[in-house]
Amino acid sequence: MSPARTLFVTGPGGDGTSTVAAATALAAARAGQAALLLSAEPPARLAALLGADPGTDGPAEVAPGLTAVRVDAADRFRAGARAAQRHLRPALDAVGAVALDDDELTELPGAETAALLTALFAAHAADPGRLVVVDLPPIPEGVRLLALPAQLRRYLRRLLPPERRAARALRPLLAQLAGVPLPGEGLYAAGERWDAGLTAVDGLVAGPGAAVRLVLDPGERSAAALRAARAGLALHGIPVEAVVANRLLPAGSSDPWLAGLADRQRAVLDALTRSTGLPEPHQLPHLGRDIGPAELAALAVPPPGDPDLAEPVLEDRLADDGLLVWHLPLPGATRDELALVRRGDELIVTTGPFRRALPLPAALRRCTVAGAALERETGELAVRFAPDPDRWPERALRDVGQPG
Repeated sequence: MSPARTLFVTGPGGDGTSTVAAATALAAARAGQAALLLSAEPPARLAALLGADPGTDGPAEVAPGLTAVRVDAADRFRAGARAAQRHLRPALDAVGAVALDDDELTELPGAETAALLTALFAAHAADPGRLVVVDLPPIPEGVRLLALPAQLRRYLRRLLPPERRAARALRPLLAQLAGVPLPGEGLYAAGERWDAGLTAVDGLVAGPGAAVRLVLDPGERSAAALRAARAGLALHGIPVEAVVANRLLPAGSSDPWLAGLADRQRAVLDALTRSTGLPEPHQLPHLGRDIGPAELAALAVPPPGDPDLAEPVLEDRLADDGLLVWHLPLPGATRDELALVRRGDELIVTTGPFRRALPLPAALRRCTVAGAALERETGELAVRFAPDPDRWPERALRDVGQPG
């Protein structure tokens, strides 16, 4: 069975991400792929772009082969809060608490992230065969949203390790031996449900069928945001499928000011491609007016393609210089925004505003960090490891290059 396909679209705020997301979903539908657009844009904005407000109750057809859902974070938050209050009603009554009314519930920070991920899971559960195009929040929030399921899984596994959940039958004995109460059965059961749910969502966000399409209005501010996003996505193992340069001015204008601005836009794109290894941008013209259904249909946005993703590589240089080198692709990263910390069996890597704890391969767990270097041309971080004599028996040589 082929993996569920998800294409996330993000870019700096105000650069036309929602327009490109809608145009991408429409291009996929025209190419014969059933597509669903998920967007948290306000109703008026979506209605102007698509020609109709798709609503929040379920997929509404907005073009042949294309359905859309408007994700209302406030509505989903209120529904979740009402459900939680109903579930906790006995406890709330016992302490004399007064339930919050619907009209006084306002969404908290992070509600849009939760709503989009919930809507994505529901969309693939309802129809695993269609392409889901997700109009993400702007960079860097959009990249953090994609990293969230894996981060939450890591936190959960640290707080409720799987091996402890698997040994629930021994809990009464352990409690007697330790002399302290252990977490209740309900907590372990909840941990298993949370882990299963996060694993499913993480598969949709960072699995083999997921990719990102980046959008920018070519300027230095937007290019800097895309460089950081490129490194952050590579750090989290999420491939970039395409780059769309939006609102390009025509070259060769008779107006010197417009001609200079058009030249600067193309210079920004050339520098961005060279410094990040991003695909050659698809270029969309500046229409000089708001985008409606007719303009959306005329945009030459390509349908989703197949992305490439460089994987980490472990190089064995023990015979030559007594080192193992872990090559981590981080295109777009810069030395002054890069940090590394070894913590137990993990390497915590920070690039710009993004951070990830990477599990070390088995052989590297028996080593100490000997140094690191960032290759600017390739955007590759090479981390050097030296074997720890106290943890490096001869038989460990057979584990070199094996996953942990």
